[in-house]
Amino acid sequence: MKKLFTILAFIASLFAIIFSVLPISNLAVIPAVAAIFFGLIAYFLSKKAGKVKKIIQFTFLLTIIALAITTYKSIFNTTEVVNTDAIEATENKLEEESMEELENLDIDLDESELEDIIIE
Repeated sequence: MKKLFTILAFIASLFAIIFSVLPISNLAVIPAVAAIFFGLIAYFLSKKAGKVKKIIQFTFLLTIIALAITTYKSIFNTTEVVNTDAIEATENKLEEESMEELENLDIDLDESELEDIIIE
């Protein structure tokens, strides 16, 4: 049991470190909390056995580093909206082109097909 929780804590802390350095750093909190939870269980099980291993302490260190990086990025990184004029111009151009294509379509419909259409 102790080995299982130690391995789970270590894997969760590695995921927390990986997520904390990626642009999705806010997701690092989930594996960090899991790493703390599994680490505490492993710590108490190993303390009950009489010997606390260094890997559990290392797991706590990795988790604290991941949480520190995540906190730093959430405080000091600001999201800036870039000038959207170019995007809007492209959207308008594409809309005009699609309208022209629709106007140039030749649709052959019989009058009998139009009688069956009910417009509300």
